[in-house]
Amino acid sequence: MNLFLKRLSCRRGLTLLEMVIAMGILAILATAIVPYAEITVQRTKEMELRRALRTIRTALDEYKADYDKAVKEKKIIATVGESGYPPDLMSLVEGNDWGGLYENKHKYLRRIPQDPFDDNDEGWGFRSYADDYDSTVWGGEDIYDVHSQSTKIGLDGTPYSSW
Repeated sequence: MNLFLKRLSCRRGLTLLEMVIAMGILAILATAIVPYAEITVQRTKEMELRRALRTIRTALDEYKADYDKAVKEKKIIATVGESGYPPDLMSLVEGNDWGGLYENKHKYLRRIPQDPFDDNDEGWGFRSYADDYDSTVWGGEDIYDVHSQSTKIGLDGTPYSSW
């Protein structure tokens, strides 16, 4: 037994063969995990995009509902050609009191969510009430809908700009 302990105490570190085997195992694990991690990152960004679109679209719908309510209660006068949707996204952040419908300005967003796939700082794409549902060119009258301007394709095979 004493001879065995003596051999163990003299031997320090790893042999070259043990190092090569360990590096090979790590390389195999890394090649299996890296693609999975990339898909996980893309899936997370897709969830952020869905959440941001839902948040903005809900705020747009609330803005329109308040406009309709203010017109119905005769707090504001509707003008010809006005859809009731906001002229820009900052209107959702700044809010509106709708001619006394609310005591204070009713704000719909604290801030404008960012598009997680917006690599070129293009911002959101807009559609006005008069535009076609799949239009990629904004008419400029109001903001009826938003979409991503990314040219990338989602994991489900659809372009992010069509979400």
